[in-house]
Amino acid sequence: MTDLSESDCIILRLLQENARHKLETIAAETGLSVATVQRRIKHMKSTGIIISETVLVSAEKAGYAMTFLILVELERERLDQLDAFRRKAKAEPQVQQCYYITGDADFALIALARSMEDFELLTHRLFFDDSNVKRFRTSVVMGLTKVGLKVPLGNEP
Repeated sequence: MTDLSESDCIILRLLQENARHKLETIAAETGLSVATVQRRIKHMKSTGIIISETVLVSAEKAGYAMTFLILVELERERLDQLDAFRRKAKAEPQVQQCYYITGDADFALIALARSMEDFELLTHRLFFDDSNVKRFRTSVVMGLTKVGLKVPLGNEP
């Protein structure tokens, strides 16, 4: 764990809320100079604390009316087979997230589809065409209560 100063935590909190915050705004919130804020952000990028700046797009407004949680169990768990499934999941644009997990399944996916027919095509690409997929279980998301990847910082719970 990298030791983050209180100022670093404030900078990261502000950037997680809006990555387009002006340096002047962040400087005012932290009590640091603009140059120091810029240096701190550059350092956090170079050390991998900040890994990306992204835009959140409404899946529904982009035409993806359905979200699915999918638990995937593989037939065999050799390293090369795990890596092959990871590569397939990473390459599939409709898969938003892929987690290698413990328990009854090997992977948990969060995926989007425009319709049930679109989801069926996705299952063929990801699962039915893969002889190492033993089974998969799907839950349809009925509503989004919280979506995000914010990391709690400093004294946040």
